[in-house]
Amino acid sequence: MFDGTLSSPRQRLHAWLDGLFKDHALFRLVWTNLAPVIPGRVWRSNHPTPSRLRRWRKTLGLKTVFNLRGHRRCGADALGREMCQHIGLPYLDMAFESRNAPHKDRILRFHSLYKQAQFPLLLHCKSGADRTGLASGLIILFEGGTAEDALKQLHWRFLHFRHSRTGVLDAFFLLYQKTAEGHLSFLDWLHYEYDEDALRTAYRAGTFSHLLATSIKKS
Repeated sequence: MFDGTLSSPRQRLHAWLDGLFKDHALFRLVWTNLAPVIPGRVWRSNHPTPSRLRRWRKTLGLKTVFNLRGHRRCGADALGREMCQHIGLPYLDMAFESRNAPHKDRILRFHSLYKQAQFPLLLHCKSGADRTGLASGLIILFEGGTAEDALKQLHWRFLHFRHSRTGVLDAFFLLYQKTAEGHLSFLDWLHYEYDEDALRTAYRAGTFSHLLATSIKKS
């Protein structure tokens, strides 16, 4: 069992076994889910192997990595952190959820970190599908893009499927698009109008369309 440290050859072996089999990095050896969000500036992928971090540091010119899984006690996390430390690549923890309404305070923290980050940067979660799609869409809105463009970051080609519990992430962008876009900036909407509890409750109850209609009537 991996104990969270890499101070001996035995622990390093356990870290690799933990990453490859428990964290499913075996699949990520041949599949990256790598794609540009903002060409030349922001990239997205699944959890990168140490060798990919080293290679992308050179080929993509990476200067920051956002870990959207948060700090985890698993082999893939430990090996990736070690590599980033070795090559001088800042590795920032910014945990998001994939099956719940996005938290306002986490989005605001992400915005603060993003504004201070060095570019190009890489966003990753485990599979590069849901949390990475959310963060990618948020960046598009931070940069003045549209909700329609943000929603394109939540797509089946990245292994995101909206007809599942992770569809609440699509609902978040749709809520902004239908109720505020065009007359309120995304950050102002987030600060003053977004109600994560209402979105969470409506989505779980299957009444999201009713929430949209009610919100539109109020605006």
